[in-house]
Amino acid sequence: MHSPPIPHLLTVGVIADELGVPVERVCRVLRRRRHIRPAALAGNVRLFSNDSFTQIRHELSSIDTRQVSDSPGDQS
Repeated sequence: MHSPPIPHLLTVGVIADELGVPVERVCRVLRRRRHIRPAALAGNVRLFSNDSFTQIRHELSSIDTRQVSDSPGDQS
């Protein structure tokens, strides 16, 4: 008899490390993008699924893209 697989859940700190960004940047995305919700809580620690990780990575990438396109560039 096989038991169901244990879900792989990530903390905010692990997500930040994996993406190479400060923890505060991940926290800011989570505060502003309320559709990204933790899959579980362990006391006060929020645990996120791989889908949430993908969403956070996408949001950070979108923010970076907007910042680059909004900054004054070398327009010849």
